[in-house]
Amino acid sequence: MLVCGSPVLEKLDIMKFVRDLLWAPTIGLSWLWGLGFFYSIHVTLTYGWLGFFGFAIANVGGLWLFGYILGRTKRSPDQIIKDIEGRYAGVFLLFQMAALVVTIFGFVAYLWQPVVGEGSGLGVALLLLFACAIGHALNLQQLKLLHIVYTGVGVTAGIVLYLGLAKTSSYPGVPLQSFDARFYGLIMPTLIGFLLGPWLDIQHWQRAVTIKREGGNVGLAYGMGALLFFGFLFLNALTASAVGPIGSILSIDGLPSAQGAVSAATVLAAENGQPYLAVAFVIWTTIAMASTVDSFYCATSWFLKGKNLRSNSPLLALIPDNIASSPLWLLIGATWVSYAAVPANFSLMYFMMPFATLFVSASANLVCEALGAKARFDPVLSFMIGCGSSLIFVIGYVEPIPGFLVISPFIGLIGALPVIIELVGPRSKAIPVDIVDQPLRMAMSAPLMSSGNEETTPSHGFDGEWFVMQLVPTYDDTNSVGNVYFANYVRWVGKARELFFNVCMPDFDLATTRFYILTRSFTHDYRRESKEFEQITVRIKIARHNRKFVTLSHEIHSRSQGLLGHGEQSLMFVDRDNYNPLDIPGEVIKGFLAYWPKDSRLSPSYHPKTIEQSKRQA
Repeated sequence: MLVCGSPVLEKLDIMKFVRDLLWAPTIGLSWLWGLGFFYSIHVTLTYGWLGFFGFAIANVGGLWLFGYILGRTKRSPDQIIKDIEGRYAGVFLLFQMAALVVTIFGFVAYLWQPVVGEGSGLGVALLLLFACAIGHALNLQQLKLLHIVYTGVGVTAGIVLYLGLAKTSSYPGVPLQSFDARFYGLIMPTLIGFLLGPWLDIQHWQRAVTIKREGGNVGLAYGMGALLFFGFLFLNALTASAVGPIGSILSIDGLPSAQGAVSAATVLAAENGQPYLAVAFVIWTTIAMASTVDSFYCATSWFLKGKNLRSNSPLLALIPDNIASSPLWLLIGATWVSYAAVPANFSLMYFMMPFATLFVSASANLVCEALGAKARFDPVLSFMIGCGSSLIFVIGYVEPIPGFLVISPFIGLIGALPVIIELVGPRSKAIPVDIVDQPLRMAMSAPLMSSGNEETTPSHGFDGEWFVMQLVPTYDDTNSVGNVYFANYVRWVGKARELFFNVCMPDFDLATTRFYILTRSFTHDYRRESKEFEQITVRIKIARHNRKFVTLSHEIHSRSQGLLGHGEQSLMFVDRDNYNPLDIPGEVIKGFLAYWPKDSRLSPSYHPKTIEQSKRQA
């Protein structure tokens, strides 16, 4: 019998720890795009060691907090990403493109062009395509193993580079601190931008989902990944401190940029008979770029495939899956922006700025939703607020005006104020929701739903004007191919209609009724197939009517796939003796009174003036 402290249990704990530890290299490398790689060099040479540690601690802390929060939240990362993917899809993709711009621009401007020279575009394009091919061919588990190899090779090259440059350089080293007004203004954008940054990076969501699915500890894996990431930054800072601000240039804004210092030092070393140092730096930097691009491709493809699978958009049905889920168009856009910015002598700072301004509102909304707040994210409003925040940042950075820099991220946070207040307010009681499409949250919830007449069971009841029935198909509902038989969808709609009638007219009796309700027509548009044990929701409501006929609309949804189909049915009423058509009987009007369409004269909320105003506004 196994007992606590037994060798078997201890071995299992060690195996779990090692499994989590193996995620650290890919987590660290996936956050080492140009923003961290080259900016660690610039901030060390410009603001000294305290400046570097201020930047690095915020960066590392944001990475660790992402994993810590997702590791402790009640909902799994998989549930959260499915719930928010529709609202945040645009900002997720924009964030990925911005990260690619930083990576490609930094690689070309601060390594490839200084080392290789002009006309180096073809080489960079081949490297990007090669990295994308790896991301397309390998899944995340395979990338994890590849990144372990990358880490060993890259860190070895980085150490060789540092030791070689330290021997040949006469630079005395960077000071403890060299602060100016611009640095003090950058403290809050650095802190807020890096603490919130990982939440919009699809690469980290894919890793968190996979770690959780395999039973790992997301917080532990990200804690170790954050420490390794700090090691990467510190290695670059040491290398920068060994060479000094050699080769600093003035960017388009007239401010000095020290990101290319190490590249300039390796070029000089190569000219002095030490070409291996340039080779070492190219290896280390290429690995940093390649691990970013292959992770981007793998994660973005994963995200788009999952989103497109659950989407109800008819346009996506016309586009082949491989095209709709391909991240190549993002890469093309990022490459175009990067190649336009390099000859214009842009500063890396302006490509880093969106992470502390434009994306702050979306990141803060996402964090609050992950912690249980209700969804209140408005992408258009957040984008406009973020653009204003970015303009204030640019003015504050160029002048410099430290106050403008300080307030810029707080302006970005205005778009997240409703969820922040809900989450931290004294009366906040945020309740996590299940993974369902937004319109179906109430329909899929577990508590009892009540109709106008009685309390119903959790399997059916009213959600506003919709009557909702939930069911789970079994093998009895499938055909020989394995999917649900087509006729069962019609049967489910019929069952939902009968329950709808029973709730609204509980006293209806075929033995005593003076009228019958007949189906005049029925249509159903099939959109997707379902299979056994998917949770199905059938929704039905009164769509319209005239004196004699009532039209019911219905929708069938799957919890995992979204809309399966929709349609309509027309009902008529006849007397029980001669089957002569009747006007809508009074009993029907009375029973369904609360659920007539809002513009119906039979609806309690009907008001001719209000309806006419609504039509004019439409």
